[in-house]
Order: sequence, then structure tokens, then C-alpha cells
Amino acid sequence: MTRVVVAKRVDRGDADLSEITDLARAAGYDVVASLTQTRDEDPAFHFGEGKAEELASLVAREDAGAVIIDNRLGPYQTYNIAQKLPTDTEVVDRFTLILEIFGQRASTRKAQLQVELAELRYELPRAEAKASLAKRDERPGFMGLGEYDESRERDIKAQISRIKNELDSIAEKEETRREQRRESGFDLVALAGYTNAGKSTLMQRLAADLEVGENDDLHPDLDPTAESQDKLFTTLGTTTRRAETGKRDVLLTDTVGFISDLPHWLVESFKSTLDSVYRADLVLLVVDASESLEAMREKLVTSHDTLYERNEAPIVTVFNKVDKVDDEELEEKRAALSALAPNPVPVSGLTGENIEELTERVERALPAWEQERLLLPMADDTMSLVSWLYDHAHVESEEYEGEQVLVEFEARPEIVEKARAKASSLSAAPN
Repeated sequence: MTRVVVAKRVDRGDADLSEITDLARAAGYDVVASLTQTRDEDPAFHFGEGKAEELASLVAREDAGAVIIDNRLGPYQTYNIAQKLPTDTEVVDRFTLILEIFGQRASTRKAQLQVELAELRYELPRAEAKASLAKRDERPGFMGLGEYDESRERDIKAQISRIKNELDSIAEKEETRREQRRESGFDLVALAGYTNAGKSTLMQRLAADLEVGENDDLHPDLDPTAESQDKLFTTLGTTTRRAETGKRDVLLTDTVGFISDLPHWLVESFKSTLDSVYRADLVLLVVDASESLEAMREKLVTSHDTLYERNEAPIVTVFNKVDKVDDEELEEKRAALSALAPNPVPVSGLTGENIEELTERVERALPAWEQERLLLPMADDTMSLVSWLYDHAHVESEEYEGEQVLVEFEARPEIVEKARAKASSLSAAPN
């Protein structure tokens, strides 16, 4: 395990290293020391030159193999800092670290493509910087940026175009699958929220024993529980399972967690995964209620910015991990955040506290069902239609009257329409 020093510069206030430390550990690093600075950004070293020298001394003293800097570094700043450090010490900025974690977690074709796309988008401006530098300076490898290959920019742009086309193709197939699930009577509910908010644990609490994967048919009998490790980015691709909420058939999807201060190009690279949130019938926005009020507020604001940009479904805010918060503190947070999170549902995915209240809220918040009564003749396919209704709707009553069957049920509007068409076909069938 590589020993690392984490560092961060802020313009004002105190630098918080908790998230970058968690990210470093999630990537498999051993964090042995830290360094912070409050000052305006230095164009050459990001930190002041004196602080860069202090960082070098700290790295040497701790025998660290890498420095992880919780800021976005330009290519020249990366080079200049590396020149201050002991030989062969790696310099990793925030976004390089995130991409490294994404690469470790990517197990599906879609996730792997999204990681590759993000890496290329990260590399493109650096290739452009080499191009610009090559025009100004004839020395190869100037500033440690390496030999300039004029074809590299074109290669990156061509690869980006190819990956986007393949991701668009995958997205079209997923949209078709979503519509097929709706036509089968399922409501689609998405879990959204920051990493380590407890989404996977909550999903495990709500889920039935069937999983519906990204590339699977409707009901493959796979691993019955989602991963719920205390680990950032455990869920990089989407995981979809049937949820136990009551009378409605719900498919619950968990996706990659949000994380603060992500550049647009990185969020855009994972847009295909976020489509599962944007195109759901209902979104459960999961927030860690055990965090500070300031952290909860900041994450709610960022989550709303992400969700309301494209999402049209209703959003129910879930205050998770209430087992770590006393009643007085929880009530204070609810009152303080009421404008951002009106009427949140307090739950504990770990203990199961208030899960029943959450499932009831899910059923109330989902798009309204229609009620229908069908009087069916006793024909060869009548019982097949009744069985289909039990699979795709909530049947309230089934009564037999002579040569007819009266079925009362509730269902999504498209299911009611299909049932009427099937019933009409039965009525038209010859005796």
C-alpha cells in the first residue's frame, strides 16, 4: 500500500481534508500525513513556493511515495511541484484520484466506457497545452510535459466521439428496457445522493430477493443483496432490484453517488448512469442525517442543482442514519433545512427504523393509478387475462357470476389500457 501525504489549498477559511482522505483510502492508499494552506493560488506552484518546499520535507520525512492534492492542478503546476519533491514521488490531483477510483470500480461495459471518456476529457486540455507550448518553444519535452505528438489531439477527439456513440447506443437500449418495465406494470424509483449517505444499505433494507442488472432480463435470480460497504463509489454502475413497498410493483435503482466539486466534464461523462435517476418515476434523495448541518445543507443544494437540471419526477428527501442522531438534533436539522427538504422521511437503513413510513410515502408519491372494473366472459383465454392482471396490477376483487368474471383492480394508466384491449379481444372472440 502506497504511503501518501494529502494536501489542500483554500482561498479563505480552513481547509477540510476529511473527504480527500476518505477518497485516498477508497483508492487503496495509506494516508500518513497532511498539509494545508490558506492563500490565493500561486500560478507556478498552486501553493506558495515556500509551502511547496514544506510539502517536500514532509514527504521525505514520512517516506511517502505520492502526494494527493485536493485541488485541480494545471499541467505546469503539477510539474513544478514534482520538481520540489523527492525523486519518483507521484503528484495526484483530486480529479486524477477520482478517475483512479472509478477505474477500479468499473465492472460493466458502460461503466468502463464512462471512465475512459472521463479520462480522455481530462487528458484533452493537457494535450492542447502541449500543442500550444510546442508552437512557442522548440525544445522537446519542455517543462516536463513530454514530446509533443501532433496526432494525439486528433486521436483523443476521435476516441471521445467513438465512446459517446457507443454510450448513446447503450442508453437507447436502456430506455427501451425502462419502457418495457413500465409496460409490465413496474414503477421505477431511483436512489440518489452523496457517497456514503447509506444508499446501498437502504436499498438492501427495501429490496426483495430479485435483481435486475444493467444487461439482464426482467427477473434473473442473482445475488439478493446490494453491496453496502462503508466505501466510496462501491456502486459505480446501476443496480436495480424489486422493492417491497406495498401493493405496487417497484423497481429500485441505486447509482453512483454524488461527490462535491466535480467539474462539468466529469459529471457529463457519467450522464448515461444518471439517466436512471433523471428518467425515474420517483427519486429518493438520501442524505446522511448524522453529518453537520452545514454539510447537509451544502450537499442538498448541490444535489438539487444536479437533479433539477434534467429530472422531472417528484423527489422525496430521506434523512438516513437517524440511529446516530438524537431526537432533539434531528428536529433542529429538519427545521433548519425545511426550505431545501420539506417533509423529509427520517429512517435508518441499518436498523430498519421508520422503513414502513418510507414505503408508505413512496406509494403516495408515485404517479397515480387508475381504478377499473372489467366484466369478462368465460372464454378460453379469460383466466390467462386474470392471471396477467395479478402480475401487472393490484387486483382488489375477483367475482364469478355465471358465465362471467368481474375483476376490480388498480394499475398504471398504460396497464389499464392494455387490460381493456385484452378484454375487448375476449369479448370479440367466437364462442
